[in-house]
Amino acid sequence: MKKDIILAGVGGQGIISIASIIGYAALKQEMFLKQSEVHGMSQRGGDVMSNLRISHSEIASDLIPFGQADMIISIEPLEALRYLPYLSGEGWVITNLRPFNNIPNYPEIDKIIDEIAKVPHHIALDADATAKEAGSAKAANIVMLGAASPFLGMAYEKLEDAIRYTFRKKGDEIIELNLKALKAGRDFAEQNM
Repeated sequence: MKKDIILAGVGGQGIISIASIIGYAALKQEMFLKQSEVHGMSQRGGDVMSNLRISHSEIASDLIPFGQADMIISIEPLEALRYLPYLSGEGWVITNLRPFNNIPNYPEIDKIIDEIAKVPHHIALDADATAKEAGSAKAANIVMLGAASPFLGMAYEKLEDAIRYTFRKKGDEIIELNLKALKAGRDFAEQNM
């Protein structure tokens, strides 16, 4: 099994947390992992992109070539659109519908969503609203991870364990909130495949 994943969003949306959770789950399944440098971290609201490669065999490079990504997980719809050239023909786009208007000439959201909808395999949801229903709007990134989970090729329980590990110092309440957000995202994806 091999998965090449583009993580995209803007600074402060939790891209690092998603990478950490997937990475921990992959290592617990004795998989190899490579992650590229994350860009834009120095500026909150700046674009952030990371290449995450997981496999049962060794990985030579941490960069995903154009047209080879198995998945784009995006916390922001314009960022999903930006990285579509990386997606393979069979790849999945998992994106939040809620824009982060961080530029003065942000395109019309309907036009962005129309372009994403042209991708044969996509899941688009309002992760902010779903996270709020789960207990905290701050968990939108975990909702997105949950929506991507059916397509990651790894045991869902390992993602749950990774959340427990990642948030262990924040207490049981935060762990449970994030587990609930993960499940909400997964339930949405399973109902909308």
